[in-house]
Order: sequence, then structure tokens, then C-alpha cells
Amino acid sequence: MGRGNGGSTEIDAINILNASFRAMHRAVDALIVRPEHLLIDGNRFLTYAGVPHTCHIKGDGRFRSIAAASVLAKTHRDAFMRDLHDMHPHYRWAVNKGYPTLDHRAAIERFGPCEHHRRSFRLLKEHVELS
Repeated sequence: MGRGNGGSTEIDAINILNASFRAMHRAVDALIVRPEHLLIDGNRFLTYAGVPHTCHIKGDGRFRSIAAASVLAKTHRDAFMRDLHDMHPHYRWAVNKGYPTLDHRAAIERFGPCEHHRRSFRLLKEHVELS
């Protein structure tokens, strides 16, 4: 699920990890000032041309800049999930934030998936096909 560039369609096409790398590259592309070094929260990253990087597992606990970015990302995601909830309240995205809770899976089984569900993600035991 996502806004603008990317989202569920892109994730389905290139997988969640590569979509994350692509999103991080888009974020760097959008900066006015070119960074000297990228701190990555995690254990891998696809090199951004001309900018060195360092990966840090649990980097949000070690670097204030990564922690701040994590807070901003969560705030943005929560707002996005509330917007999705307003469009599709039966999935209860304002409560489950897109995680496949039993309640969310029951809603998918009852109402079927919508355009914001990833086609490549196994939605239910008996995989529900998107039309």
C-alpha cells in the first residue's frame, strides 16, 4: 500500500525489499542538498550512485537521525492508513495499520480485497484472487 509512486502495484512487481530501496532512492533524489553519507536502518541497501552508505541493524536505537526518520515515517503511514480507512472502513485500517490481523483477514474474506491489497501477498489460507 502506498501513495504516489510505488505502492502495492510496485511492490507486487519488484518485491517489498526492492520497492523499499527504490523509495529510499526517490527520497534522496528529492533532496535539495546532496548528502555526504547515508545511514541505513537495516542490514542491506542498494548503493545510491556517488553517495557512500552504512547499514546499521536497529539503527533507530543508535542514531537520532534514523530515529527521527522512523517517527516521521510512522506518522505518515498512520495518516495514510486513516485515509484508507475512510475509503474502506470495513478493513479497519485505522486500527490494524495494514497488518494482517484476524479481523482484517475476515474482512478480506467477506468483502474481497481492494486495489490497495498486494496481489503477491498471501491474503488468506485459500488465496483470494484480485480481479
